[in-house]
Amino acid sequence: MNTLAEENYLKAIYHLTVNDGNASTNSIASSLNTKASSVTDMFKKLAEKALINYIPYQGVSLTPSGEKIALGIIRKHRLWEYFLVEKLNFKWDEVHDLAEEMEHISSQELIDRLDRFMGYPKHDPHGDPIPDCNGNFSNDELKLVSAVTINQTGIISAVRDHSPSFLQYLDKQELTIGCRITVVDIIDYDHSITLQLNNKKIQISREVANNLLITNEQHS
Repeated sequence: MNTLAEENYLKAIYHLTVNDGNASTNSIASSLNTKASSVTDMFKKLAEKALINYIPYQGVSLTPSGEKIALGIIRKHRLWEYFLVEKLNFKWDEVHDLAEEMEHISSQELIDRLDRFMGYPKHDPHGDPIPDCNGNFSNDELKLVSAVTINQTGIISAVRDHSPSFLQYLDKQELTIGCRITVVDIIDYDHSITLQLNNKKIQISREVANNLLITNEQHS
């Protein structure tokens, strides 16, 4: 059995290594808002449990056992977010902290029944893929809006920033999951982008464009 803190570390390591392969002590400390010395202590504990590969000063990566646990936690988190939004009518900017608490519920039977009850959803309210009971999930081909050229069209399918302030901003602009947008202009001066959304045009900053992901087809 793993502690709540150990589960949080495994999840953080997964998120940081999913693209880069290794996570540094400082990156984990920043992600979890803790001291580097505390991170090093936890690395040693997780390595003793064979959940991470740890070489001092060279970063860490998850072992297959560690990755399985991390994906299980992520599955629970995203299923609870989906449940809170779709079944209890929470807004997408209200569910992250609640799901952070609920992801540590240990009953696998509860999570499997929750998944079945909701019809096995593939994505959470923020567009992130939900791993199945075996840790498998769809690998969508997504593109940042900041990487799209003029006249290209796509469906908003995920967001990188899950902070309430960002999600509330998107709500005000009506830039939500499932919306079709077209890039109509890119400003040379600051790289801000003008989007066509339904019958109106919206200008967004480069930072916003770096946190919006689109796909050519709306996922199920």
